Amino acid sequence: MAKDITREQAWELLTEYNKDDFHLKHAQIVEGVMRHFANKLGYSNEADFWAIVGLLHDLDFEMYPEQHCIKEQEIMLELGLDERLIHAVASHGYALTVDIEPQHQMEKILYATDELTGLIGAVAIMRPSKSVMDLELKSVKKKYKNANFAAGCSREVIERGAEMLGWELDELIEQTILALRSCESQI
Repeated sequence: MAKDITREQAWELLTEYNKDDFHLKHAQIVEGVMRHFANKLGYSNEADFWAIVGLLHDLDFEMYPEQHCIKEQEIMLELGLDERLIHAVASHGYALTVDIEPQHQMEKILYATDELTGLIGAVAIMRPSKSVMDLELKSVKKKYKNANFAAGCSREVIERGAEMLGWELDELIEQTILALRSCESQI
């Protein structure tokens, strides 16, 4: 039988496979963004689950970059973790490293916001405030159009994610800025 995982256990698992501050911070950012969207979209009763999906989504990235979204499935299966959790974290690698298509709205949110949080974060740190609290859509859109800016953040994935959700790109960016604002002080 599949078992649930607490936030503390998820953090312990994450830090077993990830040591770099950048990766740990990214995991916490995506955790906060996922919790925000769960609450905003009417899934408050699953907010902890959504957050854990966000926290663990890159479990294998630091140690197994060539097997990203593949190795984490093996690790989680070995631990007997919930199949929903395994499917959700792996689905953010859809059309990149795996053929696991995001199905649930939560998986689509993860897919759409993972890369976008990095891009928005890169815009924010260039500002005098170094914060998303005063960041506006137009500032992100200006940098978004420059393919050389935060080049590691795939615009194709972000746009595919917005399409999966049935959202305009501006709406996705704006909602992700708000999600980042909701958790900035905790990270």
